[in-house]
Amino acid sequence: MTEPGVVILDESGAGAGAATAPRRLLALPGALVRTARPRQWIKNLLVVAAPAAAGRLRDPHVLAQLALVFCLFTAAAAAVYLINDARDAEADRAHPDKRHRPVAAGLVPVGAAYATGAVLAVLAPLCAALTCNAMTAALLSAYLVMQFAYCVKLKHVLVVDLVVVTSGFLMRAMTGGVALGIPLSRWFLITAGFGALFMVSAKRYSEALRMEGKGAATRALLDAYTTGYLRFVWQLAAGVAVLAYCMWALEAGGVVKGSLLPWRQLSMVPFTGAILRYAVFADRGSAGAPEDVVLHDRALAVIGLSWIALYALAVAGL
Repeated sequence: MTEPGVVILDESGAGAGAATAPRRLLALPGALVRTARPRQWIKNLLVVAAPAAAGRLRDPHVLAQLALVFCLFTAAAAAVYLINDARDAEADRAHPDKRHRPVAAGLVPVGAAYATGAVLAVLAPLCAALTCNAMTAALLSAYLVMQFAYCVKLKHVLVVDLVVVTSGFLMRAMTGGVALGIPLSRWFLITAGFGALFMVSAKRYSEALRMEGKGAATRALLDAYTTGYLRFVWQLAAGVAVLAYCMWALEAGGVVKGSLLPWRQLSMVPFTGAILRYAVFADRGSAGAPEDVVLHDRALAVIGLSWIALYALAVAGL
C-alpha cells in the first residue's frame, strides 16, 4: 500500500516525467535567460558610442539614460533570439552544437519561447516611447522588424544578409544618440556602419574558409558566397572605416584650446592599428564572433585601451 501523492517508478522509469516537471518549471527562467544569449549583450554597449563621441559621458543623467537604453536594446535582441530559436528548434536538434540550445534541448518549451519573445518585442519599443522618445521607439521597432524578417527570409538572400546584420550594429550605435537628442555626425555613422560591415564580413569569410565545400550543412549561403568576394568586402569595409574615422577625427581641426596635444587626431593611430590587428584574424580565417576576438586577443585589448585613453584626453580637453 502506498501513501497518497507518492509516485511509484517502475523499472523503465515511468513517472520520472512527473517527478522532474517541477524542477523544469523552476529551471525555466534560467533557461530563458540562456536563450537570450547573455554573451551577446556586450554588443549592446554600442549604444554608448554616440554619447561618448560627443563627450557626454560625464553627466550622471546621461549615464542613467544610457543604462536604460542598454536594457531596452537587450530586451529587443532577446526577443529576436527567443523567437528565432523557437522557429529553428527542429533544425537545431540535428546540429552538433545548436542542439544544446535550451529550446532545442527541451529545457524551454517552444510555446514559452514564442510567448516570452513576443512580450519582449512589444514591451521594448513601448517602454522606449514612454521613457525616451518616439524616435528611439521607432528605431527599436525597425530593428525588430528587420531582425524577424532576417530570421524568416532575409538570412537566405545573398548580400542582403550582410546588410541586415550590419544594420543591427549601426542601429545600436545610433540609438544612444537618438535617445539623448545628440546630433549624429555623418562621419560617425559611416565609421560605425563600415566598421560593423568589416567585422561581419570578416566573420563570414572565416566561416566560409573553415566550411569550404560543406557550407550548406550549416549555413546555406556559405556555398553561394566565394571566399574571394567576402575577402573583397571586408577589405573594402576596412578601408572606408579608417578613412571615415580620420575625417571624423579631423572635423575638430587642430589642437583644442587648453589641450597639450591634438588627442582626437592622435586617436587615429590606435584606431587604424585595431583595424589592422583585426584584419590579421580575418586573413587567417579565425575571425569568429567580434566579441570573442576583441576579448581574447591581448594586443587588440591594449590597442583598444590606448584608443580609449587618447579619446578620453580629447573629451577632457587636457
